[in-house]
Amino acid sequence: MKISALKILELNEKYNLIENLSERELNNPEGSGIDLRVGEVYEIAGDSFLAADNSSRERYSPKTKLMGDISKDGNKLITLEPGQYFLVTTMEILHSPVEKIKFDKDFPEAYLKPIIHPRSSLQRGGVSLHFTKTDPGYKGKLTFGIKNLGEHDFRFELGSRMFNVEFEPVIGEISRAYSGQHQGGRVTSDGKKEIQN
Repeated sequence: MKISALKILELNEKYNLIENLSERELNNPEGSGIDLRVGEVYEIAGDSFLAADNSSRERYSPKTKLMGDISKDGNKLITLEPGQYFLVTTMEILHSPVEKIKFDKDFPEAYLKPIIHPRSSLQRGGVSLHFTKTDPGYKGKLTFGIKNLGEHDFRFELGSRMFNVEFEPVIGEISRAYSGQHQGGRVTSDGKKEIQN
């Protein structure tokens, strides 16, 4: 069961689910989700390693090169060429509550989990969105991958609405809330080794 955009805004007043929403989303969201904007773009500039035994082996995520940051570059134009893959972050900061909340009088308390969708402008431009789930307890910007699968350049400006988020309840208990290394919106370990949490 998804929660409507207007219900998300209502819950946002109490639980601060999404910080830094655009005026459009605050005042006139479209449909059942809230659009999120691209704030930073990174190019992968090194290899990475993920160990099978997280308790004793160090892992690292790749070094990256910042291609654009809306806080410094404004609405800079970015070009994603055919075959290129970028990491992109949201301008918005998401808070997936660590505790169960009462989201509707007719339903039991539940954890809320954001569900991400690409806006159709991506697929129409030949671009795929790569993302993962966001667990209760996560707070920060979201990081996604985008890859140009088409044969033509895909150009976009920083600040463009590129993603859509819906929230749905998680019924039942969880063992623990998110406590991983990417808490707070970290994009990468930048090649530094670390033990996985």
